[in-house]
Amino acid sequence: MAKYSDTIDLYSDDGKLLKSDVVLDKISPLVNPATMKIIDLTKRSIAVNLGGMEAGLKSGKLGKGKILGRELDLPIMANKDAIVASIKEMLDIEGGETVVNEFKGGNLLLIEVPKARLEAASTYDAAITSVAAATTYAIVDQFNVDAFNASTVKAACWGGYPHTMDMPGAGVSSVLSIPQNNEGLGFALRNIGVNHLVMMTNRNAMQGATLAATLETAGEFEMGGAIGPFERHMLLQYAYQGLNANNLVYDLVKENGKTGTIGTVVQSLVERAIEDKVITPGKKGGYFQFYDTKDPMMWNAYAGAGTLAATMVNCGAGRFAQAVSSTLLYFNDLLEHETGLPGSDFGRVMGTAVGFSFFSHSIYGGGGPGVFNGNHVVTRHANGCAIPCVVAACALDAGTQMFTPEGTSAIMGETYGKIDVFNKPIQQIANGV
Repeated sequence: MAKYSDTIDLYSDDGKLLKSDVVLDKISPLVNPATMKIIDLTKRSIAVNLGGMEAGLKSGKLGKGKILGRELDLPIMANKDAIVASIKEMLDIEGGETVVNEFKGGNLLLIEVPKARLEAASTYDAAITSVAAATTYAIVDQFNVDAFNASTVKAACWGGYPHTMDMPGAGVSSVLSIPQNNEGLGFALRNIGVNHLVMMTNRNAMQGATLAATLETAGEFEMGGAIGPFERHMLLQYAYQGLNANNLVYDLVKENGKTGTIGTVVQSLVERAIEDKVITPGKKGGYFQFYDTKDPMMWNAYAGAGTLAATMVNCGAGRFAQAVSSTLLYFNDLLEHETGLPGSDFGRVMGTAVGFSFFSHSIYGGGGPGVFNGNHVVTRHANGCAIPCVVAACALDAGTQMFTPEGTSAIMGETYGKIDVFNKPIQQIANGV
């Protein structure tokens, strides 16, 4: 990758300086060890709901339905240690040990499969399939389940698969969707639900935005969106919006959080951009003052940071996530009218926001913002800078969504959310510089 002269200061979610004079390429997903660990664990970590499987088997709940007469009363939790040991033994390979994290007294596991299992595979499927298979066999073996009932245990672990393409109702889960659900090349890391990211960062708006921005940016690198001059473009956007570079997001929110509006965030951002010499006054057209920039990529980074700050100010004031789509639209609309310069992602955030408003809560009303992701046909078009704002909005939501993070993604918070690299990405990435 190219070497850059740009340097940034990295600040925490509470406005404290973490690292100063960081060269831009040190935050790249291709370079930063903490970011690479986030991506690695995202692919290798699988949540196993042992307690849920025991309850499901006892009542005959399999996949997404209930099958009377197929109930199995197996004391899985009473034999948890033996089952976990068996799973680990089957997943371990020479030179690669399985890591099993236990939560809620072992009712929930977060299993990190050995790297070699993914290195020897064409996709990240190898993680969830190996864990599902090992869990199935461990339970069958522990309780000597006969051939006529083994399929019931299999259904508790695997869910509807292979009757369905994915694994509905499975006792194992990953934050990654199956590859067949990805909209195109490189979308896997962008295909993580907003509510998942909210719960993984324990409803911390800035940490959630950072985790989302990290995965979205890594996705942009994966799909070829950060090659040549676009690499600097993506890294600047990631730095200022996702990593609170130079404390920009924090300062904008602090300045406007108490009595501010979307419009006052526009004003604060423009003032900061002038002060930092990112933009300068240009020609005048009647009463209107145009602005110029010699660095449109840096201006885009500022616009992205402003969009996130406006989201936190507006959705935070109302404690509602639904306003995020209109905030994405009208913050950037006002910004363009104020400066004569393009809004975040050179207009694509505004375009995304129009469709997003319709699909999330307008006439169509198919789902709240929390069920979207960067792979969705509506929200995929903004290159890595819309979903972080949606995550922040849903983190600040006080229960106004039909599909709450706790309702759709509790297990992600209780497993992935207990791991520092996921729940405190700002600090982890700064430490990795």
